[in-house]
Amino acid sequence: MSVGQELLDVPFPEMIASMGQGIADAQNQLDMNSVEVAKILADTEIEVIPAITRTIDTDGDVTYSEADPIDVSLLQAGLFPTFYQFSEAVIEVEMDIKTTTERETNIDVSAEAHAGFGLWGGSIQTDVSHNRKFGKEVHGTSKLKTTMVPVPEPPYLFPEVETIDQREPEVEEETE
Repeated sequence: MSVGQELLDVPFPEMIASMGQGIADAQNQLDMNSVEVAKILADTEIEVIPAITRTIDTDGDVTYSEADPIDVSLLQAGLFPTFYQFSEAVIEVEMDIKTTTERETNIDVSAEAHAGFGLWGGSIQTDVSHNRKFGKEVHGTSKLKTTMVPVPEPPYLFPEVETIDQREPEVEEETE
């Protein structure tokens, strides 16, 4: 198999599909976690003193008075869950392919000669061996990297609080 074919056989579409599905599943879990945290924050109440009044009288004496405590949820107190999204995903694939070919040829030649009584004879023996070796090493690594960033909470999840104060304004007495 050629090096080009090895590179073509890397399952890029499957890697991208798998990574995309993994990110979608993780994003869903992150969103559901943030919704669960929002529910917990909405259901957990604490006692808050909404106002403290500092009064300085004409003699310079300072007194403090506080409003009656009220129960508010942690959401009403200003604690919000954090929402995240995946902002970047990177797939890096590195492949190192090494092919080797070795060729070895051995030739052994031996000759013998015999002579005697007017006759002679000879022989030549040849021994040839061919040896071919093919080797292939393939090393590959892949790295998947994602980046998550916090994002603002959905605007309709936490409505704006509007305060309507129906108290009568205090009228200062005029001094003459």
